[in-house]
Amino acid sequence: MLKTLVGLLASGSVFFLALVVAGVLGKAYEQYQERYVVKSMNDLSDMFLFIDPRSMLVLNIASMVLLGVFAYFVVNPIVAVGMTIFGFFLPMLLVKHYRKRRIRKFNGQLVDALQAMANAFKAGLTFQQAIEQVSKDSYAPLQQEFTLFVKEIKLGVPMEEALLNMAKRVGSDDLDLVAVSTAISRKLGGNMAEMYETLSNTTRERFRLEGKIDALTSQGKLQGWVVGAMPLILGVVMNYMRPDLMQPMLDHWFGWVLVTVIILMEIMGMLIIRRIVNIDI
Repeated sequence: MLKTLVGLLASGSVFFLALVVAGVLGKAYEQYQERYVVKSMNDLSDMFLFIDPRSMLVLNIASMVLLGVFAYFVVNPIVAVGMTIFGFFLPMLLVKHYRKRRIRKFNGQLVDALQAMANAFKAGLTFQQAIEQVSKDSYAPLQQEFTLFVKEIKLGVPMEEALLNMAKRVGSDDLDLVAVSTAISRKLGGNMAEMYETLSNTTRERFRLEGKIDALTSQGKLQGWVVGAMPLILGVVMNYMRPDLMQPMLDHWFGWVLVTVIILMEIMGMLIIRRIVNIDI
């Protein structure tokens, strides 16, 4: 009788614990969809890449399973856990990287576009005609954004609102400056051709300074990578030359804790060096 009662209590405890865990996982899944999946979908739609949210979630799970299984069979179970976690966030990291690269390309195209618009204003074209002409002569992503801007204007969206929508969609600081300057100039009056020519020259000079700073700090970045990779490379070489010295550490959990701490400290050191040499203009 007592064993039966204990069994029932244990079963009830497990059941309620499973309910609590299921509720926590359900809330975590909802928050994940709201924070990460929805943000990734918004970033993709802003880049004119339209993917179903469920497909994005399936891609995350597939990446997690593939990297985890590969690391489990090729390396070891401990590395497989880290690769599984990394694989789950890999698609979102790729979306973030692609968005940054698109913004860099847009900023590079924006310099020539501002100069072309300044020339169009000198020729007597209106703001909408200038943007429409520049969009026809440019390439993506600037062509996509300017074409959508012209379509919004033709559908009756106010000029200032369409500019702010484009600036918010692209996420470029240079375009934000152009949108604010254009809105102020249209309200207060001014020479649009001279303003756009000044913005183009200022942006081009900033790019020149950024390139010069990148060239001067490239040695520091390379030294950070070399110093950071040296302990890992030395460990691999030692394991190849003297496996009898390295294998006891890799066979014990304390050794794996040391390896994990070393890797985390290496990553932290690389990030600190990268923050030091990353000078924002």
